[in-house]
Order: sequence, then C-alpha cells, then structure tokens
Amino acid sequence: MWKSLVIAAALAVYTQAHGDDAHEQETIAGPLEKLWYNTLPGDGGTQADSVFSGISTFGRITYHPCLASDHVKYDIAFIGAPFDTGTSYRPGARFGPSGIRQGSRRLNLYGGYNVPLASNPFNGWAKLIDCGDIPVTSYDNAWALHQIEERHNSILMRDPATDAKEPGISKQGKTLPRVITLGGDHTITLPLLRSMNRAYGPITVIHFDSHLDTWRPKVFGGAPSHQASINHGTYFYHASQEGLPRNDTNIHAGIRTTLSGLSDYENDGYCGFEIVEAREIDTIGTEGIIKRIHERVGHDNPVYLSIDIDTLDPAFAPATGTPETGGWSTRELRTIIRGLKGIKLVAADLVEVAPAYDTNAELTTMAAADALYEVMSLMALAGPLSKAKEEVEGTQEEV
Repeated sequence: MWKSLVIAAALAVYTQAHGDDAHEQETIAGPLEKLWYNTLPGDGGTQADSVFSGISTFGRITYHPCLASDHVKYDIAFIGAPFDTGTSYRPGARFGPSGIRQGSRRLNLYGGYNVPLASNPFNGWAKLIDCGDIPVTSYDNAWALHQIEERHNSILMRDPATDAKEPGISKQGKTLPRVITLGGDHTITLPLLRSMNRAYGPITVIHFDSHLDTWRPKVFGGAPSHQASINHGTYFYHASQEGLPRNDTNIHAGIRTTLSGLSDYENDGYCGFEIVEAREIDTIGTEGIIKRIHERVGHDNPVYLSIDIDTLDPAFAPATGTPETGGWSTRELRTIIRGLKGIKLVAADLVEVAPAYDTNAELTTMAAADALYEVMSLMALAGPLSKAKEEVEGTQEEV
C-alpha cells in the first residue's frame, strides 16, 4: 500500500513541475553513435549498421515519401510500381519493388565504388532518394495505369537538388531529376512513357528484353476489350500508336522469343524499333552489341532505358513472369549496360521481377539490383541534366 502512495506522490510532483506539456520534453539520447558508425581510412566514408538489418530501401539510401511531401529535393529518385495484372503467364511482379530493394541491400557494403566505371554513385554530386511505392490498385487496370502515370510525373517534374535553375533538355527547357522505377510487370512502361512524353516529348527507347512487346493486340491476347488489349506484350504497340517513342532511334536488345510469324518483325519495324538478337552475342560479342546500340540511339537525344529481367537466362534470373532460355549472363548484361556510357539516360525502369519464383539465394533480385546499380552509376557519372544540355549545344555548334 505504501509503495502505491509513494508512486502517486512522485507522479504528482512530476506533474506540478512539468505541467500538461510533459510530452514535449527532450528525448534522452541512446547509446553513442560512434559505437556503430565509424569513419573509415583510405578514401573515407561511413560504415553504417549491418546490411542485413534495418529497413530496406534501394541500396540503403535515404527514404522519403515523395508522393506525400515535396519539400525534399533529389537528383535521382527510385519509385516502385507494384502492378502485375497485365501478365500473360506468371503473376507476382507486384512484389518486385520490395524484392529488388531486398536484393540491393549489400550494394554499398564496401562503400559503393564502381570499379569498371570509376565512379561512386552513393558518394558524389547526386542526391539519391527512395520515394517508396506508388499506391496502385489491383482491381482496375485502367485506373492503375493512370495512377502510375500521374504519380511518376509528379516526382519527375519537380526541381532537382542540383542545377534546378539551369536550363535543361526537357521540353520546357528545365533541368529535371532522373527517376528509376522498380516494377511491376512490363505494362507499367506505357504509363511511364506517357509521363516521359509530357516532360521530354517523343523519346528514344533502349529496351532490354527477350520479347518484342510490340505485338498487335489481336495477335497477343485477342483484345476482347480495349483494356484487355493493353498488357505486358502490347504496351509498345500502344506507345507507338500514341507517338510516345521517337520513330527512328529505338532498339531492342536480347530478343530470343518465338513469334506468331515473321510479320511480328514487320510490325516491330512499324513501331520504330531495330532488333539485336540475344544469339548475336556469340558472333559480335558484347562490344558489337554496345556498338549497335550507340549507332542506333545516338548521343544527342534524351533516352529512356527499360530493362526486363528476363533478358537474363533463367539460370541467372529464374524469378520472372515469362522466362526464356538462351539469354545473357548477369556479367554480360552488366557489361552491356556499362557500355551505354555517353548516351543521355534521363530515366529508366526494371521490370518483371517476381520474387516468389526465386531461389533462397535471391539470385534474381540481386541481379536486378546490380543492373540498376550500373544504371545509377551511369547517371551519376554523366552529371546533372543541365550539363547534358550544354553538351548538346556544344555538339550542335561544332556541326
């Protein structure tokens, strides 16, 4: 009984001293930060807590809910689009964004320095941020694609952290941030290209995939309704009909699928694409493929990069919606992506990661994260898009 009286008396004294605003007291600091955040020798940097702990963001970069608040600036933003109701075979890519983030946890384990590209995207001029995921309905595809387009465009059109007041290569002449989208099945590229078109006009597309994805809707799925005609095998057909990609600079790489007939290739040409078959790596190698891409795409146009993880052979990436054997290795794909240096990448996506079909070793999610690490490194190495504007003007003056 006396213990209760003592406690009550102590509470009364505390309330008198602090009043009703006691909840505003300062938080007492926990253990010293230096116990687990240490400065490293050599090139410098910070050793964070273990990569197997903490909340997953891409490469463990800072998280900010960009769709709920616009007060944080960034130069390269990651955003998830968890949509998979446009698939024709195996669903599950709605879990792709979280899977890719999980696979990216150890990207900066040793500091994040990219040796082949001689750059560190985590420790340079670019402010990186993970914006989380777009809230996407799984009950209405038309509305889902609208959600993806609008939310993507809202983070794409903001002022970047760097050179926001400098002229850029966007349609409005502004410098914009770069956005990397984590899919999601490949249908999401249609609303993403709609968003990109609003910012840049018709845009050049580099497409890594085992499939063309330009099929006419009556060939792929039968198109019983307009909405059913939009899926992960026809989105480029619709994009072409809407005038979203440029007609004469787009390219597929890694193609190896079966066809309904050679007319699929003719239709693909009408959609504005050139094709590099996966098997060509046996004759021209990675350098030959890189050369083909540069010759087709050029170095003056803003370029959108779309990577389907099924570009990789299922031995390296089993967890995908429509796997095709005979694909490239992870090493080959990363080499080819690094070979895009000098091309003006303004945005990218990586799609069709379906973690439920992965091994316990997380082969596919790690491969996806590593591919995007190369993309992010290229973007950081190229500098802000205001610099790209200056380079274009300099090239035009020389000509």
